Amino acid sequence: MPAKRKVILVTDGDIYAAKAIEYAARKTGGRCISQSAGNPSVKTGPELVTMILQTPHDPVFVMFDDSGLQGEGPGETAMKYVAMHPDIEVLGVIAVASKTHYAEWTRVDVSIDAEGELTEYGVDKHGVKEFDVKRMNGDTVYCLDQLDVPIIVGIGDIGKMNRKDDVEKGSPITMKAVELILERSGYHECSKAREDERIP
Repeated sequence: MPAKRKVILVTDGDIYAAKAIEYAARKTGGRCISQSAGNPSVKTGPELVTMILQTPHDPVFVMFDDSGLQGEGPGETAMKYVAMHPDIEVLGVIAVASKTHYAEWTRVDVSIDAEGELTEYGVDKHGVKEFDVKRMNGDTVYCLDQLDVPIIVGIGDIGKMNRKDDVEKGSPITMKAVELILERSGYHECSKAREDERIP
């Protein structure tokens, strides 16, 4: 039976997020489904799964964006389909904060603030710590509590945060979130084991 594809879900899809996630994919040796970018998302769950299964390398980064729509929008519908697909293993979710009029909240396991520090509190779109423990507001997070994923990492507005996550600076906040997900999921250890198996 073929191995499941290892996927990281990102709850943002604007141009800044796309640049940061494409950068993260290059740095980790993975692939970004660039066609998943959009504000709001336009690709359906089945379309995204087809693209994920065709990518040559893990981890695969996929973006979802509801553009502030209230309730379960197209991005969240697609995200649920991808996350629950039998051929896909979700390593974790990068939950992106926002302050849209219809912002919803989700639990997070940990957040990373704009200074790159881990915190048990949620953060706002600027990466500033808020007052709720393990809870954060966003516009594409409505369905995260329904998903069985190993870790949800909250961060501010990806690729932005007053230029502290600018891709020209190496998107340090995004990269820290990615590395945390890969570490907590045991992805690095599994990759090394697979490499060792190939060595005669």
